[in-house]
Amino acid sequence: MERHLKVVVILSFLVLLLGISTSSRAHAAVSQFTIRKIDKINKDGPYLGIVVPNTFEMNPLLQSPSFEADQKLPYLDFSGRRFRIGVLENKKVIIVMTGLGMLNAGITTQLLLSLFEVKGVVHYGIAGNANPKLQIGDVTIPQYWAHTGLWNWQRFGDGAEDELALESNGDFTRKIGYLKFSDFNNPTKSFVPNLLNNVWYQPEEIFPVSGIPEARQHAFWVQVDPNYYAVAKKLEDLKLGSCVNQTCLPRSPIVVRVKRGISANVFVDNNAYGQFLNSKFNATPIDMESAAVALVSAQQKKPFIAIRALSDLAGGGSSVSNEATIFASLAAQNAVDVLLRFIVLSSS
Repeated sequence: MERHLKVVVILSFLVLLLGISTSSRAHAAVSQFTIRKIDKINKDGPYLGIVVPNTFEMNPLLQSPSFEADQKLPYLDFSGRRFRIGVLENKKVIIVMTGLGMLNAGITTQLLLSLFEVKGVVHYGIAGNANPKLQIGDVTIPQYWAHTGLWNWQRFGDGAEDELALESNGDFTRKIGYLKFSDFNNPTKSFVPNLLNNVWYQPEEIFPVSGIPEARQHAFWVQVDPNYYAVAKKLEDLKLGSCVNQTCLPRSPIVVRVKRGISANVFVDNNAYGQFLNSKFNATPIDMESAAVALVSAQQKKPFIAIRALSDLAGGGSSVSNEATIFASLAAQNAVDVLLRFIVLSSS
């Protein structure tokens, strides 16, 4: 009874938040039919939540013999998302596709954690590579994730020593650092200031479930679950695919734990910016969703880890470019192979 009431309260909140309507009545709430389905799913939990950005990344997992859909209730459709219920490597899972970008990833992860009894979140997919020491096909597992798309764009004429607008109120900070556009001007005989000036990277405002409502905290680097990260160490000897048809990579891909990954609503296919992100933040994978999943998981106090296979060189180019159109399918399969092995090794 207590669990049922919890679901009703959560769903009522989501109706107001997302404008959900599953009934033809005016001012409709979520139907009792949907609530009963969610109750039934949760009675068989808890589950490991598997969050994936796009269809081509999800299909290799659904087609894997390791996945068995629940025979009685294989999925639940809710608010434009399909939550697939089943067993993966003998562990109960709920698999959900987010769609592209930070907004979709954040909303989907929040729905997953609000509706269902989830004990942890594993996110996987493909990513661009900003690390010159690694190659396409390698699978990276960062210890920290950050959203690098939240900026304070400084007015022309101000510099690093000038206070940002609203900085004194605690809304913005110069602690993380900035990108100076004139550093990337084409060489000329005389220096010409760039009207775009500087953008300063900002932390996200978060509101943890264990905190005081409406009392914001700030987060830039979000650490993955330490236990999950320790398990990831055991994946480094996993053999991965290296060829697409007759096109093969220079060496066999590897699984490697790295320090940092970053996300933003930007597809980075620009070598100058990719190099900047690597030198500034020590970033390896660059994607458009992982940090959103990390931030929501952190706010909800749920263990989290992300697995990202490198599908392109983020504009870098090399003897194996370009890259994503050729190697995206290989990278997606490698990410799935690592995910499956992680689930086998994980005890939670």
